[in-house]
Amino acid sequence: MEKIKLGIIGMGNMGSGHFRNVEAGKCPSVEVTAVCDINPQRLETLGEVAAFTDADKMLESGLVDSVLIAVPHYLHPLMAIKAFEHKVNVLTEKPAGVYARQVREMNEAAVKTGVKFGIMFNQRTNPLYARAREIVQSGQLGKPKRLVWIITNWYRTQAYYDSGSWRATWDGEGGGVLLNQAPHNLDLWQWIFGMPKRVRAFCDFGKYHKIDVEDDVTIFAEYENGARASFITTTGEAPGTNRLEISGDRGKIIIEDGKLKWWKLDEAEREFCFSAREGFICPASKYQEFSEPAPEGHPEVLEAFAKSILTGSELIARGEEGLNSLSISNAAYLSTWTDDWAELPVDEELFEKKLAQLREKEKGKPQKK
Repeated sequence: MEKIKLGIIGMGNMGSGHFRNVEAGKCPSVEVTAVCDINPQRLETLGEVAAFTDADKMLESGLVDSVLIAVPHYLHPLMAIKAFEHKVNVLTEKPAGVYARQVREMNEAAVKTGVKFGIMFNQRTNPLYARAREIVQSGQLGKPKRLVWIITNWYRTQAYYDSGSWRATWDGEGGGVLLNQAPHNLDLWQWIFGMPKRVRAFCDFGKYHKIDVEDDVTIFAEYENGARASFITTTGEAPGTNRLEISGDRGKIIIEDGKLKWWKLDEAEREFCFSAREGFICPASKYQEFSEPAPEGHPEVLEAFAKSILTGSELIARGEEGLNSLSISNAAYLSTWTDDWAELPVDEELFEKKLAQLREKEKGKPQKK
């Protein structure tokens, strides 16, 4: 069977997890031919696979035709662009980067080379979210009205944040829950419901933990078509909730506890509202419920990436789509920092200026041990 020759850049938790998935046979179109990490101790127990401590040398070795990037967030675009320059296909972990300009430049570099470029949005493989997207995008939900996502089951302890000096820092990670835990949800939000025109956000920094970055967020968003969205996330609530509710003038979808519930109105609500002759009745609806187990996700995205290279099939998430969810999080930060609405596309220059100030301020503080 034909396989891609994959190099993994970054052998921390995520990189080593992808390596184990391939070794376990979960990605039959993938062979790991090289690994790279600046910490040589992480490379000592990986068998006969070629090991590098320098990504440039791995890319120049001729041993790989594709790479999976699993390094700290700021380095995603840098490593991707290096790979593109060597005509090497790229699958990067989320988020695509930390700030929009950096990711936009990465996307432009990918287009110039013509290689495959994917991003590890593994929750797109969940059949419930895929079904919700199909219902909304096909118009079966009618004119979109509102999306509400309460995603507060990202609970983390202080020990988690203390486990690495780069964690929960502006200079090391580039943000908190919006950059680390919630990018998947931000991606699904825009993948299903579309991109908003502006956001008003309230980010609380170090509200529940001894950290400088955000651990509690509420985002309000407005759309060109009049629809609205609200998004609430935190790493400081237990027990948490994961409930997505989407309303249109032809019904409502709720995804919670492994089920998709769909109320499909017999008549559009806007038409019913002005034709009904009684004041306290609701339009009739049909109810459907779907329950499907979520796949592992990560190996499915990697295998689809390999198949796309080998056969030209579709990627689960194209790399350039990473700019969408990052733009929402960038706008959320900027809205909080300026205490005002933030338009999309985000003001890249102002965002980078504010971020640079926080990174500089952070450098004057004692480092975490």
